[in-house]
Amino acid sequence: MARKKQFKAESKRLLDLMINSIYTHKEIFLRELISNASDAIDKLYYKSLSENLSDVERDKFHIYLEVNKEARTLTIRDNGLGMDKEELEENLGTIAKSGSLAFKQELEEEEKQDDVDIIGQFGVGFYSAFMVAQKVDVISKKYGSEEAYIWSSNAVDGYTIEPCEKDSCGTEITLYLKENSDDENYDEYMQQYEIERLIKKYSDYIRYPIQMMVEEQRRVEEETKEGEEEKEPKYETVMEEKTLNSMIPLWKREKAKITEEEYNDFYKSKFNDYTDPQKVIHFSVEGAVSFTSLLFIPGKTPMNYYSQDYKKGLQLYSRGVFIMDNAEELLPEHFRFVKGLVDSQDLSLNISREMLQHDRQLKVIANRIEKKIKSELLLMLKNEREEYEKFWQNFGVQIKFGVYNDFGAHKELLQDLLLFYSSKEKKLITLDEYINHMEEGQKDIYFVSGDKVEKIDQLPIVKKVKEKGYEILYLTDNVDEFVLQSLMNYKEKNFKNISQGDLDLDSEEEKKELEKKAEESKDMLDGLKEALGEKVKEVKLSTRLVDDPVCLSADEGMSFEMEKVLSAMPDGNPYGMKATRILEINPSHPIFTALQNVYAQDKDAVKDYAQLLYDQALLIEGFPIDDPAEFSRKICEFMVKAAN
Repeated sequence: MARKKQFKAESKRLLDLMINSIYTHKEIFLRELISNASDAIDKLYYKSLSENLSDVERDKFHIYLEVNKEARTLTIRDNGLGMDKEELEENLGTIAKSGSLAFKQELEEEEKQDDVDIIGQFGVGFYSAFMVAQKVDVISKKYGSEEAYIWSSNAVDGYTIEPCEKDSCGTEITLYLKENSDDENYDEYMQQYEIERLIKKYSDYIRYPIQMMVEEQRRVEEETKEGEEEKEPKYETVMEEKTLNSMIPLWKREKAKITEEEYNDFYKSKFNDYTDPQKVIHFSVEGAVSFTSLLFIPGKTPMNYYSQDYKKGLQLYSRGVFIMDNAEELLPEHFRFVKGLVDSQDLSLNISREMLQHDRQLKVIANRIEKKIKSELLLMLKNEREEYEKFWQNFGVQIKFGVYNDFGAHKELLQDLLLFYSSKEKKLITLDEYINHMEEGQKDIYFVSGDKVEKIDQLPIVKKVKEKGYEILYLTDNVDEFVLQSLMNYKEKNFKNISQGDLDLDSEEEKKELEKKAEESKDMLDGLKEALGEKVKEVKLSTRLVDDPVCLSADEGMSFEMEKVLSAMPDGNPYGMKATRILEINPSHPIFTALQNVYAQDKDAVKDYAQLLYDQALLIEGFPIDDPAEFSRKICEFMVKAAN
């Protein structure tokens, strides 16, 4: 007797979550198992073509379903590639690539909810069988092997693998269905009408026949003798083999005859998602290279999108024959979120992954796909603004990454897709919309960075620009400043960070007044600079402030936001790169008058004020202060002095 092996600890936990949680669609187990069977046949089909195997009868590929109501079993059988012992161990002994700690914790939180479809979130395929089965047997024999093995598990205390007999290659999965309960009727998965309904709903596009012995009512022909009345028709029940699916790939059908539900079901089945896609892009191209492409923009960001487990690329077919998964060459990095497939009659069936990188036809297809995705996104932006903003929340960062990736090589392609929050509109706008809003004579596109829109809106430096009537773009993602640096300009308008350099917003009269005050206060400002030493490059009177006492501005070059991004990196800014700080004081604020009075009485006393003002400016800008205890002590001292 074979020794029972345990599932890996985390896999066991995930499997337990899956079986015992509340699911909205247990019925998808059949979709998952049939899709796996189809994939196995695809693999043998491709192997037979690429290796010219003469003993593989391609016209006899099929998936067969068998019900045994007495034994309460449902069997799914294919004549595909099959698995050897090691593959059974690897594929069925571990819930593959689904075990990130963060995801498990999220699932545990979601267990409290009433409507949880964990299967769709995991994409666990085979393991969905345990939603309806108390025990599962898998008999498999790999093509070219003389040995067959049976994998068996009740999902509770592990699994066994041992040798068995099987005549031909392929895989046979037998589900021993659970007993009915007050909440679930598992008998329905042995009913002919229910199986036919599920096949039509989820697997009609599978291009191999899905067959089953079904009961059909056949009329019994009886002779009517001359003069006799027409007899009531009689029927008899006969068993006959029936193909349950149409076998026409969805992407080969006429677009006008495909329903939204069919697109959605195909997407969820094919790409292991539990939500409908946000956008379907189905198109064909005729020409030097002809192809059909069916693309989907997911309705949600995939759980593993920013992990190494996520694989970009499209499925590749040639004349309906599967070639490979995740053909990366077909999708640019900036559109890596798109899922889908390409089918071209012009591609060689023997194409390899290495050949893909050099195939001219693939490059033509990839170029057309890139242009099509962009044009569809622009149409969504123009005609379905709410939907586009939903897309932007999911994948906007990816578009931004595409702008500065490859040294800005794709910036012109992507710049019109960008959205940023507007200080005037109080919503996301495009760069083109900003240009249309610009004040007469405005030379630059103004922006400022921060953590959140609400915090940015309260920054002292923002008030002055808004008071002058100019619109500001609020940048809240770490990548935003890199994006604008890559763009350099948009429609001949340069980007200007309002926290850096001279904004040149004041009138000539205001400039002269400021110069006069600066000249009169030169010694005091120099004293403040001396007190702060290397912490600041300069202390000066501000042109940026309205009613706030101080602010920090950065010199040209690195901005404060870039410094924060570098400091937040895993290595923590090892070279200590910092923006050059300038402390700016509002000459119209009472604090400036107070400083002048203190300096007139005791030049050294302003040193304490210098550090206090600098710490205030750091806090406003979101930087930590060097000595919080000393800052607190000084505040108390000044409060006591003011009280006396």
